[in-house]
Amino acid sequence: MAEKKFGVGIVGLGNISDIHAQAVNLSDYGRLAAAYSSTKEKVQKFSDEHQVKGYTDYKDFLNNPDVDVVSICTPSGTHLDFGKQAAEAGKHVVVEKPIEVSLERAGELISSCRENGVKLAVIYQSRFTDDAIKMKQAIDKGEIGDVFMASASVKWFRDEEYYTSAPWRGTFELDGGGAVINQSIHTVDLLQWILGDLDSIQAYKGTFTHKNMEAEDNAVATFRFKSGLIGTFTASTSIVPPFPRRIEVHGTKGTAVLDETTFVLLKSEEDLKSDGQVKDATGGASPLAHFQADPHKNQFNAIFDAILNDREPPVSGPDSLRSLAFVTGLYKSANDGRQVSVEELIKRYSA
Repeated sequence: MAEKKFGVGIVGLGNISDIHAQAVNLSDYGRLAAAYSSTKEKVQKFSDEHQVKGYTDYKDFLNNPDVDVVSICTPSGTHLDFGKQAAEAGKHVVVEKPIEVSLERAGELISSCRENGVKLAVIYQSRFTDDAIKMKQAIDKGEIGDVFMASASVKWFRDEEYYTSAPWRGTFELDGGGAVINQSIHTVDLLQWILGDLDSIQAYKGTFTHKNMEAEDNAVATFRFKSGLIGTFTASTSIVPPFPRRIEVHGTKGTAVLDETTFVLLKSEEDLKSDGQVKDATGGASPLAHFQADPHKNQFNAIFDAILNDREPPVSGPDSLRSLAFVTGLYKSANDGRQVSVEELIKRYSA
Protein backbone atom coordinates (compact mmCIF):
# COMPACT_ATOMS: atom_id res chain seq x y z
CA MET A 1 0.00 0.00 0.00
CA ALA A 2 1.17 3.50 -0.80
CA GLU A 3 2.57 5.52 2.11
CA LYS A 4 0.60 8.54 0.93
CA LYS A 5 -2.85 8.03 -0.53
CA PHE A 6 -3.78 10.02 -3.61
CA GLY A 7 -6.27 12.78 -2.92
CA VAL A 8 -9.10 12.63 -5.44
CA GLY A 9 -11.37 15.52 -6.29
CA ILE A 10 -14.65 14.77 -8.04
CA VAL A 11 -15.94 17.15 -10.70
CA GLY A 12 -19.67 17.00 -11.47
CA LEU A 13 -22.04 15.69 -8.82
CA GLY A 14 -24.68 13.83 -10.83
CA ASN A 15 -25.73 10.17 -10.72
CA ILE A 16 -22.31 8.54 -10.98
CA SER A 17 -20.43 10.78 -8.53
CA ASP A 18 -21.45 8.74 -5.47
CA ILE A 19 -20.11 5.58 -7.09
CA HIS A 20 -16.78 7.32 -7.73
CA ALA A 21 -16.69 8.55 -4.14
CA GLN A 22 -17.35 5.07 -2.76
CA ALA A 23 -14.83 3.47 -5.12
CA VAL A 24 -12.07 5.92 -4.23
CA ASN A 25 -12.59 5.49 -0.49
CA LEU A 26 -12.67 1.70 -0.85
CA SER A 27 -9.47 1.67 -2.90
CA ASP A 28 -6.03 0.85 -1.56
CA TYR A 29 -4.33 4.04 -2.73
CA GLY A 30 -6.97 6.77 -2.82
CA ARG A 31 -9.03 9.01 -0.60
CA LEU A 32 -11.75 11.48 -1.41
CA ALA A 33 -10.37 15.01 -0.96
CA ALA A 34 -12.76 17.50 -2.58
CA ALA A 35 -15.79 17.97 -4.83
CA TYR A 36 -16.84 20.55 -7.40
CA SER A 37 -20.12 21.48 -9.06
CA SER A 38 -21.46 24.74 -10.44
CA THR A 39 -24.66 24.04 -8.48
CA LYS A 40 -24.40 25.17 -4.86
CA GLU A 41 -27.10 22.79 -3.62
CA LYS A 42 -25.35 19.76 -5.10
CA VAL A 43 -22.04 20.78 -3.54
CA GLN A 44 -23.62 21.22 -0.13
CA LYS A 45 -25.41 17.86 -0.27
CA PHE A 46 -22.36 15.96 -1.51
CA SER A 47 -19.87 17.57 0.87
CA ASP A 48 -22.16 16.97 3.85
CA GLU A 49 -22.67 13.33 2.91
CA HIS A 50 -19.02 12.55 2.20
CA GLN A 51 -17.37 14.98 4.64
CA VAL A 52 -15.16 16.70 2.08
CA LYS A 53 -14.59 20.31 1.10
CA GLY A 54 -16.92 21.45 -1.68
CA TYR A 55 -16.34 24.10 -4.34
CA THR A 56 -18.43 26.04 -6.83
CA ASP A 57 -15.34 27.70 -8.32
CA TYR A 58 -13.28 25.29 -10.45
CA LYS A 59 -10.04 27.28 -10.17
CA ASP A 60 -10.27 27.23 -6.38
CA PHE A 61 -10.94 23.49 -6.55
CA LEU A 62 -7.82 22.93 -8.67
CA ASN A 63 -5.73 25.07 -6.31
CA ASN A 64 -6.45 22.67 -3.44
CA PRO A 65 -3.03 21.04 -2.72
CA ASP A 66 -4.75 17.91 -1.40
CA VAL A 67 -6.15 17.11 -4.86
CA ASP A 68 -3.72 14.93 -6.80
CA VAL A 69 -6.22 13.32 -9.18
CA VAL A 70 -9.32 14.88 -10.74
CA SER A 71 -12.19 12.50 -11.46
CA ILE A 72 -14.50 14.06 -14.05
CA CYS A 73 -18.18 13.03 -13.92
CA THR A 74 -19.66 15.87 -15.95
CA PRO A 75 -21.58 15.56 -19.26
CA SER A 76 -19.37 13.92 -21.89
CA GLY A 77 -19.05 17.00 -24.08
CA THR A 78 -17.39 18.94 -21.25
CA HIS A 79 -14.62 16.44 -20.46
CA LEU A 80 -12.04 18.27 -22.58
CA ASP A 81 -12.68 21.62 -20.90
CA PHE A 82 -12.45 20.31 -17.34
CA GLY A 83 -9.68 17.82 -18.13
CA LYS A 84 -7.44 20.32 -19.90
CA GLN A 85 -7.60 22.76 -16.99
CA ALA A 86 -6.84 19.94 -14.55
CA ALA A 87 -3.84 18.81 -16.61
CA GLU A 88 -2.51 22.36 -16.80
CA ALA A 89 -2.79 22.51 -13.00
CA GLY A 90 -0.61 19.38 -12.78
CA LYS A 91 -3.41 17.02 -11.74
CA HIS A 92 -3.79 13.49 -13.07
CA VAL A 93 -7.07 13.08 -14.95
CA VAL A 94 -9.73 10.36 -14.78
CA VAL A 95 -12.88 10.75 -16.87
CA GLU A 96 -16.09 8.77 -16.95
CA LYS A 97 -16.85 7.10 -20.26
CA PRO A 98 -16.66 8.12 -23.03
CA ILE A 99 -13.47 10.14 -23.13
CA GLU A 100 -15.31 12.87 -25.10
CA VAL A 101 -18.05 13.23 -27.71
CA SER A 102 -15.73 13.44 -30.72
CA LEU A 103 -12.36 12.03 -31.70
CA GLU A 104 -11.08 15.56 -32.28
CA ARG A 105 -11.89 16.67 -28.72
CA ALA A 106 -10.58 13.39 -27.33
CA GLY A 107 -7.31 13.95 -29.17
CA GLU A 108 -6.99 17.43 -27.64
CA LEU A 109 -7.45 16.03 -24.14
CA ILE A 110 -4.87 13.29 -24.74
CA SER A 111 -2.37 15.86 -26.04
CA SER A 112 -2.95 18.20 -23.12
CA CYS A 113 -2.32 15.48 -20.54
CA ARG A 114 0.77 14.30 -22.41
CA GLU A 115 2.18 17.83 -22.71
CA ASN A 116 1.63 18.51 -19.01
CA GLY A 117 3.13 15.21 -17.88
CA VAL A 118 0.02 13.84 -16.16
CA LYS A 119 -1.72 10.49 -16.49
CA LEU A 120 -5.08 10.14 -18.26
CA ALA A 121 -7.48 7.23 -17.73
CA VAL A 122 -11.06 6.63 -18.83
CA ILE A 123 -13.51 4.68 -16.68
CA TYR A 124 -14.64 1.44 -18.31
CA GLN A 125 -15.31 -0.55 -15.17
CA SER A 126 -16.87 -3.49 -17.03
CA ARG A 127 -13.34 -4.67 -17.84
CA PHE A 128 -12.73 -5.05 -14.12
CA THR A 129 -15.55 -7.46 -13.32
CA ASP A 130 -14.53 -11.05 -12.54
CA ASP A 131 -16.68 -12.67 -15.22
CA ALA A 132 -15.57 -10.31 -18.01
CA ILE A 133 -11.97 -11.16 -17.12
CA LYS A 134 -12.80 -14.88 -17.14
CA MET A 135 -14.39 -14.55 -20.57
CA LYS A 136 -11.37 -12.80 -22.05
CA GLN A 137 -9.00 -15.35 -20.52
CA ALA A 138 -11.03 -18.28 -21.87
CA ILE A 139 -11.01 -16.84 -25.39
CA ASP A 140 -7.31 -15.90 -25.21
CA LYS A 141 -6.49 -19.47 -24.13
CA GLY A 142 -8.35 -20.89 -27.11
CA GLU A 143 -11.02 -22.65 -25.07
CA ILE A 144 -13.62 -22.00 -27.78
CA GLY A 145 -11.21 -22.56 -30.65
CA ASP A 146 -10.80 -20.12 -33.52
CA VAL A 147 -13.23 -17.21 -33.17
CA PHE A 148 -15.20 -16.38 -36.31
CA MET A 149 -18.34 -14.52 -35.20
CA ALA A 150 -19.69 -12.40 -32.34
CA SER A 151 -22.80 -10.50 -31.35
CA ALA A 152 -23.56 -7.88 -28.73
CA SER A 153 -26.88 -6.42 -27.69
CA VAL A 154 -27.87 -3.72 -25.23
CA LYS A 155 -31.68 -3.71 -25.26
CA TRP A 156 -32.60 -1.41 -22.40
CA PHE A 157 -35.33 1.08 -21.57
CA ARG A 158 -35.28 4.74 -20.61
CA ASP A 159 -38.46 6.74 -20.16
CA GLU A 160 -39.02 10.31 -21.33
CA GLU A 161 -38.29 11.66 -17.86
CA TYR A 162 -34.76 10.25 -17.98
CA TYR A 163 -33.97 12.58 -20.86
CA THR A 164 -36.04 15.61 -19.80
CA SER A 165 -34.68 15.55 -16.23
CA ALA A 166 -31.18 16.29 -17.54
CA PRO A 167 -31.46 18.23 -20.81
CA TRP A 168 -27.91 17.34 -21.91
CA ARG A 169 -28.86 13.66 -22.27
CA GLY A 170 -29.51 12.48 -25.79
CA THR A 171 -27.97 15.60 -27.33
CA PHE A 172 -25.11 15.62 -29.82
CA GLU A 173 -23.26 18.53 -28.21
CA LEU A 174 -23.02 17.23 -24.63
CA ASP A 175 -23.90 13.52 -24.81
CA GLY A 176 -22.39 12.86 -28.23
CA GLY A 177 -25.47 10.91 -29.27
CA GLY A 178 -27.92 8.56 -27.60
CA ALA A 179 -28.28 4.84 -26.96
CA VAL A 180 -24.95 3.93 -28.57
CA ILE A 181 -22.50 6.38 -27.01
CA ASN A 182 -24.17 6.60 -23.60
CA GLN A 183 -25.75 3.28 -22.66
CA SER A 184 -23.86 0.90 -24.98
CA ILE A 185 -20.28 2.13 -25.07
CA HIS A 186 -19.21 -0.14 -22.19
CA THR A 187 -20.25 -3.09 -24.35
CA VAL A 188 -18.40 -1.62 -27.33
CA ASP A 189 -15.29 -1.35 -25.15
CA LEU A 190 -15.64 -4.95 -23.95
CA LEU A 191 -15.99 -6.25 -27.50
CA GLN A 192 -12.70 -4.70 -28.58
CA TRP A 193 -10.89 -5.47 -25.33
CA ILE A 194 -11.81 -9.13 -25.70
CA LEU A 195 -11.57 -9.51 -29.50
CA GLY A 196 -9.00 -6.99 -30.68
CA ASP A 197 -9.12 -4.12 -33.16
CA LEU A 198 -12.11 -3.37 -35.35
CA ASP A 199 -11.74 -2.98 -39.10
CA SER A 200 -15.04 -1.65 -40.45
CA ILE A 201 -18.71 -1.10 -39.65
CA GLN A 202 -22.05 -0.68 -41.47
CA ALA A 203 -25.00 0.71 -39.52
CA TYR A 204 -28.52 2.09 -39.30
CA LYS A 205 -30.00 4.23 -36.55
CA GLY A 206 -33.16 6.13 -35.70
CA THR A 207 -35.26 7.82 -33.03
CA PHE A 208 -38.47 5.85 -32.64
CA THR A 209 -39.95 6.12 -29.14
CA HIS A 210 -38.58 9.32 -27.57
CA LYS A 211 -40.29 12.18 -29.38
CA ASN A 212 -38.24 15.03 -27.94
CA MET A 213 -34.85 13.34 -28.12
CA GLU A 214 -32.29 14.80 -30.53
CA ALA A 215 -30.10 11.70 -30.95
CA GLU A 216 -30.86 8.02 -31.61
CA ASP A 217 -32.70 5.67 -29.29
CA ASN A 218 -32.09 2.63 -31.52
CA ALA A 219 -29.21 1.43 -33.68
CA VAL A 220 -28.11 -1.78 -35.40
CA ALA A 221 -24.80 -2.54 -37.08
CA THR A 222 -22.71 -5.24 -38.66
CA PHE A 223 -18.96 -5.20 -38.15
CA ARG A 224 -15.71 -6.90 -39.16
CA PHE A 225 -12.64 -7.10 -36.95
CA LYS A 226 -9.07 -6.96 -38.26
CA SER A 227 -8.77 -10.66 -37.41
CA GLY A 228 -11.53 -11.36 -39.94
CA LEU A 229 -14.32 -12.26 -37.51
CA ILE A 230 -17.72 -10.75 -38.29
CA GLY A 231 -20.68 -9.88 -36.10
CA THR A 232 -23.68 -7.79 -35.17
CA PHE A 233 -24.38 -5.02 -32.65
CA THR A 234 -27.72 -3.75 -31.32
CA ALA A 235 -28.35 -0.78 -29.03
CA SER A 236 -31.67 0.51 -27.73
CA THR A 237 -33.30 2.47 -24.93
CA SER A 238 -36.80 1.60 -26.15
CA ILE A 239 -37.25 -2.09 -25.31
CA VAL A 240 -40.25 -3.16 -23.21
CA PRO A 241 -39.45 -5.08 -21.12
CA PRO A 242 -35.70 -4.41 -21.03
CA PHE A 243 -33.30 -7.32 -21.58
CA PRO A 244 -29.91 -8.04 -19.99
CA ARG A 245 -26.83 -6.89 -21.88
CA ARG A 246 -25.47 -9.93 -23.74
CA ILE A 247 -22.26 -10.65 -25.62
CA GLU A 248 -21.82 -13.93 -27.51
CA VAL A 249 -18.52 -14.99 -29.06
CA HIS A 250 -18.58 -18.07 -31.30
CA GLY A 251 -15.55 -20.26 -31.99
CA THR A 252 -14.89 -23.57 -33.69
CA LYS A 253 -15.00 -25.43 -30.34
CA GLY A 254 -17.73 -23.57 -28.48
CA THR A 255 -19.35 -20.29 -27.49
CA ALA A 256 -18.46 -17.79 -24.77
CA VAL A 257 -21.35 -15.76 -23.36
CA LEU A 258 -21.41 -12.76 -21.05
CA ASP A 259 -25.04 -12.46 -19.94
CA GLU A 260 -25.18 -9.12 -18.14
CA THR A 261 -22.27 -9.80 -15.75
CA THR A 262 -22.36 -13.62 -15.78
CA PHE A 263 -19.89 -15.61 -17.90
CA VAL A 264 -20.98 -18.94 -19.38
CA LEU A 265 -18.89 -21.30 -21.52
CA LEU A 266 -20.99 -23.46 -23.88
CA LYS A 267 -19.52 -26.49 -25.63
CA SER A 268 -22.44 -28.90 -25.96
CA GLU A 269 -26.21 -29.09 -26.29
CA GLU A 270 -26.39 -29.88 -22.58
CA ASP A 271 -24.50 -26.68 -21.79
CA LEU A 272 -26.98 -24.78 -23.94
CA LYS A 273 -29.96 -26.26 -22.11
CA SER A 274 -28.53 -25.16 -18.77
CA ASP A 275 -27.75 -21.62 -19.93
CA GLY A 276 -30.27 -19.83 -17.74
CA GLN A 277 -30.29 -16.18 -18.79
CA VAL A 278 -30.09 -13.43 -16.20
CA LYS A 279 -33.59 -12.16 -15.41
CA ASP A 280 -32.83 -8.54 -14.51
CA ALA A 281 -30.89 -6.21 -16.74
CA THR A 282 -28.39 -4.21 -14.68
CA GLY A 283 -29.00 -0.98 -16.58
CA GLY A 284 -32.23 -2.12 -18.18
CA ALA A 285 -34.71 0.42 -16.87
CA SER A 286 -32.73 2.56 -14.42
CA PRO A 287 -29.29 4.18 -14.84
CA LEU A 288 -27.91 2.88 -11.53
CA ALA A 289 -30.05 -0.22 -10.97
CA HIS A 290 -27.97 -2.87 -9.12
CA PHE A 291 -24.86 -0.69 -9.60
CA GLN A 292 -21.92 -1.71 -7.40
CA ALA A 293 -18.78 0.28 -6.59
CA ASP A 294 -16.37 -2.68 -6.71
CA PRO A 295 -15.58 -2.61 -10.47
CA HIS A 296 -14.89 1.14 -10.23
CA LYS A 297 -12.74 0.47 -7.15
CA ASN A 298 -10.77 -2.15 -9.06
CA GLN A 299 -10.09 0.26 -11.89
CA PHE A 300 -9.14 3.11 -9.55
CA ASN A 301 -6.67 0.76 -7.84
CA ALA A 302 -5.12 -0.04 -11.21
CA ILE A 303 -4.96 3.66 -12.12
CA PHE A 304 -3.29 4.61 -8.83
CA ASP A 305 -0.81 1.77 -9.28
CA ALA A 306 0.06 3.10 -12.74
CA ILE A 307 0.66 6.59 -11.33
CA LEU A 308 2.90 5.16 -8.60
CA ASN A 309 4.93 3.20 -11.14
CA ASP A 310 4.92 5.87 -13.85
CA ARG A 311 3.31 3.80 -16.59
CA GLU A 312 0.21 4.04 -18.77
CA PRO A 313 -2.94 3.36 -16.77
CA PRO A 314 -5.45 0.75 -17.92
CA VAL A 315 -7.89 2.20 -20.45
CA SER A 316 -5.57 5.10 -21.18
CA GLY A 317 -6.62 8.00 -23.37
CA PRO A 318 -5.32 6.39 -26.59
CA ASP A 319 -6.86 3.02 -25.65
CA SER A 320 -10.26 4.66 -25.08
CA LEU A 321 -10.19 6.05 -28.64
CA ARG A 322 -11.07 2.57 -29.91
CA SER A 323 -14.55 2.56 -28.41
CA LEU A 324 -15.17 6.16 -29.44
CA ALA A 325 -14.02 5.32 -32.98
CA PHE A 326 -16.50 2.41 -33.08
CA VAL A 327 -19.30 4.82 -32.10
CA THR A 328 -18.10 7.51 -34.51
CA GLY A 329 -17.91 4.97 -37.31
CA LEU A 330 -21.40 3.68 -36.54
CA TYR A 331 -22.89 7.18 -36.61
CA LYS A 332 -21.04 8.10 -39.79
CA SER A 333 -22.11 4.89 -41.51
CA ALA A 334 -25.76 5.42 -40.54
CA ASN A 335 -25.68 9.06 -41.67
CA ASP A 336 -23.85 8.43 -44.95
CA GLY A 337 -25.38 5.06 -45.83
CA ARG A 338 -22.04 3.34 -46.40
CA GLN A 339 -19.42 1.16 -44.76
CA VAL A 340 -16.87 3.05 -42.66
CA SER A 341 -13.29 2.07 -41.86
CA VAL A 342 -12.87 2.37 -38.09
CA GLU A 343 -9.15 1.73 -38.42
CA GLU A 344 -8.79 4.86 -40.58
CA LEU A 345 -10.66 6.95 -38.02
CA ILE A 346 -8.28 5.82 -35.26
CA LYS A 347 -5.21 6.51 -37.40
CA ARG A 348 -6.48 9.99 -38.22
CA TYR A 349 -7.05 11.08 -34.63
CA SER A 350 -4.47 9.15 -32.61
CA ALA A 351 -1.35 10.50 -34.27
